[in-house]
Amino acid sequence: MQAHFQRIAKELSVNLKQVATTVDLLDQGGTVPFIARYRKELTGSLDEVQIADIRDRLLQLRELDKRKEAVLKSLKEQEKLTDELEKQVNEAETMARLEDIYLPYKPKRRTKATIAREKGLEPLAKFIFEQTNADPYTKAADFVDAEKQVEDIEQALQGARDIMAEWMNEDPEVRAKMRRFFQEKAVFKARVYPGKEVEAQKYRDYFEWEEGVAKAPSHRVLAMRRGESEMFLMLDTVPPEDDAIELLDRQLIQGHSQSAEQVKLAIRDCYKRLLQPSMETELRMISKKKADEEAIDVFAKNMKELLMEAPLGSKNVMAIDPGFRTGCKLVCLDKQGSLLHFEAIYPHEPQRQTTKAGATIKHLAEKFNIEAIAIGNGTAGRESETFLSTLGLPKSITVVMVNESGASIYSASQIARDEFPNEDITVRGAVSIGRRLMDPLAELVKIDPKSIGVGQYQHDVDQGALKHSLDDVVMSCVNAVGVEVNTASEQLLTYVAGLGPQLAKNIVEYRNENGPFKDRKSIKNVTRLGEKAFEQAAGFLRIRGAVNPLDESAVHPESYAIVNQMAKDLKCSVTDLIQKEELRKQIDLKNYITEQIGLPTLKDILSELAKPGRDPREQFEAFSFMEGVNNMEDLRAGMKLPGIVTNVTNFGAFVDIGVHQDGLVHISHLSDTFVSNPADIVSVQQRVEVTVLEVDASRKRISLSMKGEAKPQVKRSEKPKSQPQPKAKVQKESEGDLASKLAALRGKFGG
Repeated sequence: MQAHFQRIAKELSVNLKQVATTVDLLDQGGTVPFIARYRKELTGSLDEVQIADIRDRLLQLRELDKRKEAVLKSLKEQEKLTDELEKQVNEAETMARLEDIYLPYKPKRRTKATIAREKGLEPLAKFIFEQTNADPYTKAADFVDAEKQVEDIEQALQGARDIMAEWMNEDPEVRAKMRRFFQEKAVFKARVYPGKEVEAQKYRDYFEWEEGVAKAPSHRVLAMRRGESEMFLMLDTVPPEDDAIELLDRQLIQGHSQSAEQVKLAIRDCYKRLLQPSMETELRMISKKKADEEAIDVFAKNMKELLMEAPLGSKNVMAIDPGFRTGCKLVCLDKQGSLLHFEAIYPHEPQRQTTKAGATIKHLAEKFNIEAIAIGNGTAGRESETFLSTLGLPKSITVVMVNESGASIYSASQIARDEFPNEDITVRGAVSIGRRLMDPLAELVKIDPKSIGVGQYQHDVDQGALKHSLDDVVMSCVNAVGVEVNTASEQLLTYVAGLGPQLAKNIVEYRNENGPFKDRKSIKNVTRLGEKAFEQAAGFLRIRGAVNPLDESAVHPESYAIVNQMAKDLKCSVTDLIQKEELRKQIDLKNYITEQIGLPTLKDILSELAKPGRDPREQFEAFSFMEGVNNMEDLRAGMKLPGIVTNVTNFGAFVDIGVHQDGLVHISHLSDTFVSNPADIVSVQQRVEVTVLEVDASRKRISLSMKGEAKPQVKRSEKPKSQPQPKAKVQKESEGDLASKLAALRGKFGG
């Protein structure tokens, strides 16, 4: 284990003590958020990312240890284990190296080499492999034996070559060199299946595609693999064959003896029949894993930005799930997100009951003291926003377009049915849109992250690894914000450090049966919530209005005594400490250092006293799209539009510009300077200004640019049209001005 600690410390650039202490805390049941927030003295203030990296790397090394144990056990049972072999197994640093060592001893089906050995040809193979100047044909004649089905010299030599090919394939050094060669020189070669050119149009970029594996970005790797799995593309992953065989020749051929020619033939057979398929399979797995990791990393970063989106807060909200034929589903929610009222209105075609719909909205806005209106950004979203702008609603009511991605998934889920057993899917969807405006984090935790659409190829990556990563992200965000234990949903409580689904359910049941929690101590009364779970969770749970003001803060109960001592020393109350900065300035933190608590935690406590329970998310600001630009048909090359980033990938960013179809800002158009990683420039939910480069209505593709001097790509068949502007800026020409201009044109061009 000490060797693992040293290795992790070196790989992650942290010291040995930090690794050992972190592993100890994890093994004791500590969660990443808790260790990062409340055990800084022990870890040397490692952050959540570093702690998670230590956890994950240790898991990999422990899995390697388990495999080593299994290999050693197998070798012992076969009576093949020697001191040298045991040393090689124990010193193997990767799973690939371990499997190479074990390959010659791994139980396998009957092979060509096995058959050749049964014919007694192994001595001939050894003779040839020594590559002496002796004639291999003369030696092979001694092994011709009809009873053993070795009919002639060529059959004897072929059997010897089969045995040599297997030796080469199972040589750890040969495999190690060939693995490196494949990783450095292999090329993806994609081709369209003959006859599928039409139905495979979405993969047309890969109909004749070659790209080095080492440099291929994750999105292209995953795209080619998806095309292959859908039987549209043929995909090979190989290096130049001649170069690979030449590498083996240099490693295995000794001089120019007669036997060397037989070894060369064995090398070619080994490569084509054994090594190349094996290495290609392995490289495909490695490249897939790398692509998965990159895609998952992108997804996780996007998910964090989305979860930490600025909340509107506790407001009375009207939410509208827009639609044309089926109408708009409208709900009214109170400040806690509880459903007060719902109904359908029909302001659009074909019913077009605009007067009635407008009267309904005005009446409900007044009746429920509505402070904000959330409109889903799906079908009829922009049209509904335009309709609302004509109603003359009070300026105090904020109208916001809300990304409704995943709302339909929630509305059909068991979670939604449990929350609203008597309401249909459409009502639940509208409620989700409204709540997402009030608190995105609290609502999004109810939806499978894969359904939210902020990743790339999320359904193609390793689903276990994806879930592991996203669970980390959600837990990090939930605990960073903190959770009001008396109002939080079961799903939100599930992600609090130390809880999980069962304890979250138990908390809600206890709350329903006994009323709201009065203080943090009473949380211990929840069934099966023991001291360890309380230790992990307490600091992240908030109880607003509690008698002890610290119960509303991120100060952990284990530190209450220190805060009380601070107040006692200053002859004031804890409430005074929170309210009066001049008192906090008098605190000398060095006086409160103990064996368990040092300056890092004390600084956190002082910071928390200044802003107890502070929400780390940004202040909410309303956003509006360009008026008059509601559909792709309204777009023209050269337009400059406001937008919101909805997804960041390795090849660029997708931006919602309010036309029901996100546009793509390719990585080459994100900035006037070179960009290697789009995440360095943009993030999900960021507000940006973009220029329309090209609109491809047939493929529903919009090309955008964020460059300062973006040049629109105008098709020859497309005539540039004037760009609509916000209504406040449009200036109409008078009839007299137009008449004078027409007269001037007639005079210039002769009528």
